[in-house]
Amino acid sequence: MALICAGLAALGGAGGGFAAETLLPAGDAPAPLISRHFPDRLHEFVWRNWQAVEPARLAKIVGASERDITALAASMGLPPAAQVPRALRERGYITLLRRNWHLLPYEQLLELLELTPERLAFMLREEDFLWIKLGQLKPRCAPLGYQPPDEAARRRAAEIRRVVEADFGAEIRRPAEPRFDFVRQLARTQGAPPRKPAPAESDPLRLVYSYVAVYGDPLLNPRLNPYPDGLLQRLSAAGINGVWLHAVLRDLAPGGPAFPEFGVHHEQRLANLQTLVKRARHYGIGVYLYLNEPRAMPAAFFAQRPDLAGVREDDATALCTSHPAVRQWMEDALAFVFARVPGLAGVYAITASENLTSCASHGNWRSCQRCQARSDADIISEVAAVLEAGVHRGNPAARVLLSDWGWRGHGRAPDIIARLPRTAWLMSVSEWDLPIERGGIPSTVGEYSISSVGPGPRALAHWQAARQAGLKIGAEIPFNNTCEIASLPCLPVLDLVAAHAHKLVSATQLNAQLIGWTMGGYPSPNLQLAARLSRSPAPSPETALDELARERFGRAGAAHARKAWSLMSDAFRQYPFHIRVVYNSPVQYGPANALYPVKTGYRATMWGFPYDDLEGWRGPYPPEIFAAQFEKIAAGWQPGIAELRQAVAKAPARRRAEARADLRLAQAAAIHFQSVANQARFILARDALARPPAALPAEDRRRLRTEAARCLESEIALARQLYTLTRQDSRIGFEPSCQYFYLPLDLVEKVIACRWLLEQFAQ
Repeated sequence: MALICAGLAALGGAGGGFAAETLLPAGDAPAPLISRHFPDRLHEFVWRNWQAVEPARLAKIVGASERDITALAASMGLPPAAQVPRALRERGYITLLRRNWHLLPYEQLLELLELTPERLAFMLREEDFLWIKLGQLKPRCAPLGYQPPDEAARRRAAEIRRVVEADFGAEIRRPAEPRFDFVRQLARTQGAPPRKPAPAESDPLRLVYSYVAVYGDPLLNPRLNPYPDGLLQRLSAAGINGVWLHAVLRDLAPGGPAFPEFGVHHEQRLANLQTLVKRARHYGIGVYLYLNEPRAMPAAFFAQRPDLAGVREDDATALCTSHPAVRQWMEDALAFVFARVPGLAGVYAITASENLTSCASHGNWRSCQRCQARSDADIISEVAAVLEAGVHRGNPAARVLLSDWGWRGHGRAPDIIARLPRTAWLMSVSEWDLPIERGGIPSTVGEYSISSVGPGPRALAHWQAARQAGLKIGAEIPFNNTCEIASLPCLPVLDLVAAHAHKLVSATQLNAQLIGWTMGGYPSPNLQLAARLSRSPAPSPETALDELARERFGRAGAAHARKAWSLMSDAFRQYPFHIRVVYNSPVQYGPANALYPVKTGYRATMWGFPYDDLEGWRGPYPPEIFAAQFEKIAAGWQPGIAELRQAVAKAPARRRAEARADLRLAQAAAIHFQSVANQARFILARDALARPPAALPAEDRRRLRTEAARCLESEIALARQLYTLTRQDSRIGFEPSCQYFYLPLDLVEKVIACRWLLEQFAQ
C-alpha cells in the first residue's frame, strides 16, 4: 500500500487528540482518470475549480500567475471570475476534495483545501465513511504545474469555447443563486414565534438531522451553526421535536488515566452544545447525540496499551469493550457530557455501523482473544448497557435510543433485544426486509426506501420482541428522500409517504420516529404530512393529503397537486431498488456523471464515484431491465410534472414561490431518472462497439452507433435543462454528508464531453 507520511497527528476533531504518526492512505493507488475532452490536466483543473476556488489560489497551487489562470479560463468560454462564496470552502470541502481526487496529489489537495495532513486524515476516517465513499484508494497523481498552452491545447480550448457559447449563450454569464444560499434562507426566522414547551413524555419523538450541518465536527466552530434559529423554527412548525448531530465521544470528554490524550477542546465543544440545547428548547426541540462507540483507532494508538486492542480491519483496531478499562471510559465520558450539558435530550446510538466499534460490531469478535469465548449478544448488549449507564448517571431523564442497524448483518436478533436495558428505546428501520418485485425481479429491501411502503417483517418482529422486553420502540423511516435519490431535499411522492405513515399508525403504537438519515431533514411538506398522520386520532391519508394540497397550492391548484403527487408516487413504485443501485449508480449525479469513450476499469464507490461501472450499478437487475425501470419512472413522472405546472399556475400569489420550488425539484428528479437510463444504455452500446469488427456485423454496428448518439444527445438536453434549474435553486445537487454531488459548471462540462464523444462515435 502506498502511503504518505504526515508527521504527528492530532486525531481529535480539530487537531486535538493523541500524538502519533498519521498516514494519508492511498489504497492501490491506480493511475488517475484523464478527461480527454479537455486539452490537458491543467485546463481540467481550472475548469473543475472555477467559481469554487479563487483564481489566485489556483494559480499558487500550480505555480502560475492569476492572469495565466484567468486567461486559461477565458479561452474555454468560462465566465469572468466572481467572488467565491466562503461557504464553499467551509461547508463544501468534500465537494472540492472529490472533484480534484483524480487531478492532484495529496500535497496539492492539502493546499487547495487549506488543511493540515492531520485534519485530512481525520476527515477521511471519521466523516461518514468518506474514505469508503472515495473508493478506499487515492489515484496516483503527479504534481500539477503550469505550462503555457501549446497550439493543440489552444485549438481544443477554442473548440470548447464555441460549444459553451452555442449551448449556453449569455446564461453562463448571468448571476445565479450562490451555492449554499439555502443556509442563509433557512437561517432567517419567520416572525416571532411563541415559546414552545419541551416535548411531553407522552409525545411521540420525531427526530431529524440538520439540512445545513457540517457533518464531521459540528460543535467546534460556532460559525458553522448546525441548527440556526430559522431552521429550528421551520422544523418545529413541521412537527419535529428532536434533532441529532454527529459526535465522537473522545472529543467531548477527557479520557481519564486510561486515555489522557482524549478530550482536547472538549470545553469548547460542550459550551457550543449547551448553547444549542438552550436555543432548541425555545422551539420545543430536544437535542440528541448520534454515537458509534467506541471508535476504532489506528494501530499506533495501541503501542503503549496492547491489552486494549481488539479486532483489526485494515489500519483500524477496535477498542475492545470486553476490557473493563474501555467500558469504564465510555461510561465516565457519557456521564461527564450529560452532567455538563443538563438539558441534553439523549443519544441515538448505532452499535454495529460501517464504522468499526466493538469487536462484535462487524461480526468478527472470535478473532479477539478476550471476546472469542463470548457471544455477539453478550458484547452488543454490554455496550448498550454501558451507554445507558453513562447517560443516565449524567441525566436520569435523558433518552437512550438504540438502533438494531447491522446486528448480525441486519438479521434477526431477539436475544439481543431481550438483554437490552429496560430504559432503552429500540429503533428499527421500518421497511427493512420487505419483499418487493420490480421489473419482474424479486428482491428485498435492505436500506431506506420511500418506493417500498413498510413496515417490513424485521421491524415488526423486533418491535414485538422489544415490547415483550418492556422497551419503548421507534421506527427509522424516510419521509423526505433516501439513497434512492438524495441529491434533492425531498421528493413529491406524498401518496407513498402517506401510505407508510398510515400503516405505521395502524400496525403499532410507536414512541419515536427517526425520520431519514443525513439526507432527510429538510423542513418540507413531506414532514408536515407525516406529522398530521402521526396525530391521535389521525386523519385518513386522503384527508391529510387534501388538506396539505389546499394549504400549499390553494383551492384552485389543490386538485392538480393531488393528481401530480399520485402520478409521481405511482411512477416511483417502479424504482429498481437494491442496495447496490442506491449506493453505486449515478442516480445522485444524474447527467453530471461523466461518460467515457472506453471502459475505465474503476469500480463504483458508495456515494462517491459511479464511474462507468454498470455491473456495479445494477445489483440483481439485468442491464436492460435496470435501464427500463428508470425509463418507466421518468416517463411516469412527466404527466405529474404537467399537473404540477397547472397547480403552480393556479396557486395564490403568496404561495407561488414555494409552488415553483416544488416544481423545480420534480423536474430535477425526472432528469436524474432519465439520465441513469441513458448512461446505462450508452455503456451497453459503447462496450458492444468495442468488440472486434469481425464479431459485430456492420448493420449491428450502425445500430449501436445510432443508439450511443441518441443517448449522448439526450444527455446534452438533460444537462442543459438541469443547469438552469441548479442555478435557480442552490438545494439541487446537495446532500448534507456528501455536500454537493455536482456544481452547475459540471453540467456545462457534460455537454462539452458529450459533443466530443459524438465526434468519436461518428468516426
